[in-house]
Amino acid sequence: MFRTLAQRRKTWIDFQDLTSPVNRLALVLYDYGLRPWPYPDRWDARVDWAVSLYERQLETAQWLDDDRVPAANLHTGTEIFAAAFGCKVAYPGDNMPYALPAIEQAGDVARLRLPSITEGPLGEIFEQTDRLRERVGHDAILHLPDIQSPFDIAALIWKKEDFLIALIDEPEAVQELVGMTRAVLTSFLDEWFRRYGHSYIAHYPDYYMEGGVTLSEDEVGAISPAQFRTFCLDSLQFLSDRYGGMGLHCCANAHHQWEGFASIRGLRMLNLIQPLPLLEKAYPFFEKTTAQMHFPFGEQPHTSGWPGPG
Repeated sequence: MFRTLAQRRKTWIDFQDLTSPVNRLALVLYDYGLRPWPYPDRWDARVDWAVSLYERQLETAQWLDDDRVPAANLHTGTEIFAAAFGCKVAYPGDNMPYALPAIEQAGDVARLRLPSITEGPLGEIFEQTDRLRERVGHDAILHLPDIQSPFDIAALIWKKEDFLIALIDEPEAVQELVGMTRAVLTSFLDEWFRRYGHSYIAHYPDYYMEGGVTLSEDEVGAISPAQFRTFCLDSLQFLSDRYGGMGLHCCANAHHQWEGFASIRGLRMLNLIQPLPLLEKAYPFFEKTTAQMHFPFGEQPHTSGWPGPG
């Protein structure tokens, strides 16, 4: 007899409880077809796709007894908060959108203004999510949008090579910008959880959360542990404390930041995208700190020797 969706949700919560006997999950990556690129001129197609995905996941749950919790996924890119701060966005046509930097030097930070969360790019996300929710029902679980950390948003707004130099030469300006991005991100999350509740699926990967916040922290691969403590840790801890825990994704080469990750109070889920040998070290390193859901990349022992195309 297949488990109910409520039972699946409980399995995820138990998995995140390190005192629980639940220590593994089965999540089948089922092919639901191509999704439209998250471009602003394709909202109708994006909403239609999200509705179709949700309906197919509900149907699949009737015959596939894995741990997936069906959810409606509007699907957004990494650029959404940077765009709200005035960054232009590139739309390649055959790939994800990405933000172009809006500032190049420390003096430019002062001319930035905190954007509205109910107008512009962020307001459009709420508007379209409301549309989606009307179609799938208010009881449907939603995916959280692509939430980048305050530091990562700042690194999108500020031209990257100049931003990294400013970590050393202009740390006060970096702190000011990170404070601004944190303020806007917090306002957005407050409104999101007020409208849609605290039960959701992370943007990536697809894990279920009740409470807490999930985000990506990828730029830390390019900075030192001391800089992580100076520019990143306070914001991560603030968000974890405010929302009741954190799920963290990092696909950077950031082995040197593991102690910093482990120090985040309330860390409930960690996702690293790294070569398998490094992930084999991650599991014992974090076993007493957080639940883990890692994915390897690169050629693995079970894939070596596979024939290529043609």
